[in-house]
Amino acid sequence: MESKAKAVIETTRNKMQKAVDFLENELISIRAGKANPSMLANIEVHYYDRKVPINQVASITSPDARTISIQPWEKSMIPVIEKAILVANIGFNPQNNGEAIRINVPPLTEERRKELVKKTRTEGENARVAVRNLRRDAIESIKKLQKDGLSEDLAKDFEIEAQKITEDVNKKIDKVLENKEKEIMTV
Repeated sequence: MESKAKAVIETTRNKMQKAVDFLENELISIRAGKANPSMLANIEVHYYDRKVPINQVASITSPDARTISIQPWEKSMIPVIEKAILVANIGFNPQNNGEAIRINVPPLTEERRKELVKKTRTEGENARVAVRNLRRDAIESIKKLQKDGLSEDLAKDFEIEAQKITEDVNKKIDKVLENKEKEIMTV
């Protein structure tokens, strides 16, 4: 029984870390005023009757802090990529020169920065909810193991361990959010 409880704790720890990793990935796509190729990560284009991420049909680079350059592997993809960026409605105005697409990333206004901080906090709260749900599931699993023969003392110890992991992960989430908010608010 004790080994099953340890497995529950380890699985919970891994899933909670995945929630933090997912949060970090979500926050990458929130632009902080600096050009970053990952800003286009969620945009998909039609390519041979399939929707594929833009980075699978073009090379995306950031030559400087205010510019994103998209070099399609096929020239025929230029208008398709341009349209996908406009349709995505992320506030970018792509310009093509027949060879590549350039996007000038406009500086963020104070109002837009505050909106992005709100969005960041919402993502953080979603991560916290996921972590709380994982803690609840772990504690329920431990209680089931207790009914199946795990001693009450060990069950309590494992519940305390689950709570400690939750607190540690919440601190990580807070740190990630703090760093992103600082990045967004830096002019």
